[in-house]
Amino acid sequence: MIAIDPGSSRVAARAGATDALAAHGIETAALDARILVEEALGITATDLALRGAEPVGEAGAALLTAYLARRVAGEPVARIIGAWEFWGLPFGLSPETLVPRPDTETLVEAALRSRPEGPARIADLGTGSGCILVALLTEWPHSFGIGLDRSPGALSTARANAARNGVADRAAFVAGDWAASLMGPFDLVVANPPYIASAVIAGLSGEVRDHDPRLALDGGADGLDAYRTILAQVPPLLAPGGHLLVEIGYDQEAALRGLAAAHNLRAEVRRDLAGHPRVVVMTAGIGS
Repeated sequence: MIAIDPGSSRVAARAGATDALAAHGIETAALDARILVEEALGITATDLALRGAEPVGEAGAALLTAYLARRVAGEPVARIIGAWEFWGLPFGLSPETLVPRPDTETLVEAALRSRPEGPARIADLGTGSGCILVALLTEWPHSFGIGLDRSPGALSTARANAARNGVADRAAFVAGDWAASLMGPFDLVVANPPYIASAVIAGLSGEVRDHDPRLALDGGADGLDAYRTILAQVPPLLAPGGHLLVEIGYDQEAALRGLAAAHNLRAEVRRDLAGHPRVVVMTAGIGS
């Protein structure tokens, strides 16, 4: 069992936490330890650097010990602290939302390139924490967006994140099954839908399989169920020159190109930093 001594200095507690996590095979031990120390003690990185000799105290030691036990058991740091950063912005999490991942920033980048000027009307399908919509609204101060999700818990979290990041007056969050309840037109429709094949989920890492909501992971037998629904619903909602952007799995480019063509949509694929196909940008008019 990992136990932090209340008399330990902040720096010593971080070093001990790093060693303990590394001993349990956690590759990001140093980063995880720093984040957990700061969260448990309610301090910043600057506090840790400038006042590292101060003792952690009884309450801090108890909370950090509990955090480390959860991390060793496989719970992701983001779930432990209940928040994570995306697009340089802070986002609260809940059990009903995914942890925002760096790969999804590729979707934000693609959306920004798709409409570089003027206000946009945006729909974010399966909004979850609201990270995609909130990120876009912070970049486009004259735009408005609607985030839809089937989960009341996710919608509550997204509303709080919009307020936290100063865009609540330009964002609405409503319950909906993809785009079924929407009326257009929209300049941009974005989505990071569940795209993992049902049979694959059991083989995912425990951090994902055991802690992310299955509703946000399971894409059906072939991982494409959500895309089929979205592509059936969205094209009539797009404004002239509008775009539909969806995140995809690394092996789904060909399937999404085929689905786009079946709905008379032109498709362009954007790659993430690892070079994997990550986002499909679709526009109306396959023949144009």
